[in-house]
Amino acid sequence: MINKLFLSHPNSVNESYFEHMRFALGFSMWLSVAGLAALVHAFMPALCEKTASRILVKLYGKTQNRGR
Repeated sequence: MINKLFLSHPNSVNESYFEHMRFALGFSMWLSVAGLAALVHAFMPALCEKTASRILVKLYGKTQNRGR
């Protein structure tokens, strides 16, 4: 059960538990930044026009071909 909960998925992308934790925490931090940029843009359209989009493209690129 421990293996399934904590190790199976990180191993499937060729990472240790802590390597995967670091990646996931960084990913979540950048998603939060993108969300805040989108929120600012919602109220002030002239600000952060492409910030969220650029972050999402960057994150998508980081997840492509992981574990292959």
